Amino acid sequence: MSGLADHASDYGLVEAEPPELLGRNLSAAGHLLASATAFFFLAFVFAYFYLRSLNNDHLWRPKHVDPSLALGTVVMALVVVSAVLVRLGLVDHRAGRRSRWRLEGMLGLAAGVAAIVVQVVEWTTNGFGPADGGFASVYIGWTAFNVLFMAGALFWLENLVATAIRYRDVSGGVPAPGHASGDPGRPGHDIADPLSLVRPGLEALSFYWAFLAGLGVLAWVVLYLV
Repeated sequence: MSGLADHASDYGLVEAEPPELLGRNLSAAGHLLASATAFFFLAFVFAYFYLRSLNNDHLWRPKHVDPSLALGTVVMALVVVSAVLVRLGLVDHRAGRRSRWRLEGMLGLAAGVAAIVVQVVEWTTNGFGPADGGFASVYIGWTAFNVLFMAGALFWLENLVATAIRYRDVSGGVPAPGHASGDPGRPGHDIADPLSLVRPGLEALSFYWAFLAGLGVLAWVVLYLV
């Protein structure tokens, strides 16, 4: 065990992968993540209509179980606005307008965080809990996991924006060896150009964030309008 602990990394064995390869991996990952997310939330859609059709003892949705339509609409609108801003940021990044994409990315991040805050506020104003009937349990579970998935996507967005801001003034667009990896002991990069992954990462995130926004609209229709 001590021999393993004393083993030093041989950075000479690290081979720089082409950014095109990692870019394709990010694109595939975004689509796979969206597929997994769709299957995950399909369970809530099924539970909603199944429990509603059963309506055991007429306790599907008691009178006091009535989430705020106004707050729910604000949450949905903020998520859609955030997704639109991220998409506009991708368009500007492709066009070389990096300063505009950074601004739109920060605004999209702020809108997404605001959506989570409003959702938490709505939970505190509801006069019911997950045990107050089938609708209440589906509503709490659906919105809670929706916030969890949104938080993950926003963390992804924050990393992209932070990377773009941190290296916006780097000469030649490439940071010093090892700097982007967070390991100053590396004599070279893991990839040929670390900053070249910002655009494919943004493309993958834009797709996934738009997908989550679509799920948010579906949740708004099912939980507040149906």
